[in-house]
Amino acid sequence: MTRAELTEKIVAHKMLKGFKWSDVAENVGQSKEWTTAAMMGQMSMSKEQAIAAGNAMGMNFGDEEIGLLMSVPYRGSLDQQVPTDALVYRFYELIQVYGTTIKALIEEEFGDGIMSAIDFSMDIDRKEDPNGDRVVITLNGKFLPYKMY
Repeated sequence: MTRAELTEKIVAHKMLKGFKWSDVAENVGQSKEWTTAAMMGQMSMSKEQAIAAGNAMGMNFGDEEIGLLMSVPYRGSLDQQVPTDALVYRFYELIQVYGTTIKALIEEEFGDGIMSAIDFSMDIDRKEDPNGDRVVITLNGKFLPYKMY
């Protein structure tokens, strides 16, 4: 089994059983965002976390599956082409439109550097609105200045 195949198995199981990622995260002891990323193959888990996730999902992971969940992933799950999934494409579109603005404002506030995707957290919430509920996404990354050498 490959890590991608395990992800497909987990997603299919989730669809059949109907559990929520937040329930899995509570069992694992991490945020729903981090736990979901781990289940989707973008984070590595400890053995205890992998077992806890399997228990929360009602999946009895064997050694191979636990090992795959513990392995350091090849991050960046999207192909190099423009994403075609409508929801993922909107993030691509958002960066195409606002990327230079975000970059300019971060550089104005912090200087020349980047926002870490390693020392990073993310929160995804729902905000009720009479005109249609809103998606609230908070990306929180440490600023890493470029060094001179």
